[in-house]
Amino acid sequence: MAKYFDVHPDNPQPRAVRQIADSVREGALIAYPTDSCYALGCRLGNREGMDRIRTIRHLDDRHHFTLVCQDFAQLGQFVRLDNDVFRALKASTPGSYTFILPATREVPRMLQHPKKKTVGVRIPDHVATQALLAELGEPLVSSTLLLPVEEEPMTQGWEIKDRLDHVVDAVVDSGDCGTEPTTVVDFSSGRPEIVRRGAGDASRFE
Repeated sequence: MAKYFDVHPDNPQPRAVRQIADSVREGALIAYPTDSCYALGCRLGNREGMDRIRTIRHLDDRHHFTLVCQDFAQLGQFVRLDNDVFRALKASTPGSYTFILPATREVPRMLQHPKKKTVGVRIPDHVATQALLAELGEPLVSSTLLLPVEEEPMTQGWEIKDRLDHVVDAVVDSGDCGTEPTTVVDFSSGRPEIVRRGAGDASRFE
């Protein structure tokens, strides 16, 4: 059975946040809220956790995961940014965007696009998730919690606990979040290319 953490959306309880972070460090797969919708996440390098996400979502090996980072200091360890791209990202984060950028050597090969050597990164605007990332001290390897038979992600923690009780290790409930995934912008060529329109305002990259 999955552990259930009821985390305050504005003032996350430090004890609960520490327990969630400890679970992730020990190899747990968690369902957690973001500023766009719920996501599945595990520790960087947790190959089993990534395989479990693929199984839950019926994804193949070509699926690209996202590194969910706390801030730019963390994000900068995993992607290369020139000054123009840095300014564009800085103006849009934290927020409901995923950015595809050239990966650094810190990114495991299994997370990189096999040909382009890129990786997706984001900095969410969500208090509870930010608290978890700060406690964890490293990104979460993540994918939108969208089940293969569903058209929209689930929005409530108790529902996720009920549906995924035996396939995830923990569910973080911090109130409702949206049903629309992030807007995805590919900056790998140095110029923005909108790959997916979602919760973030895409017009600023057009």
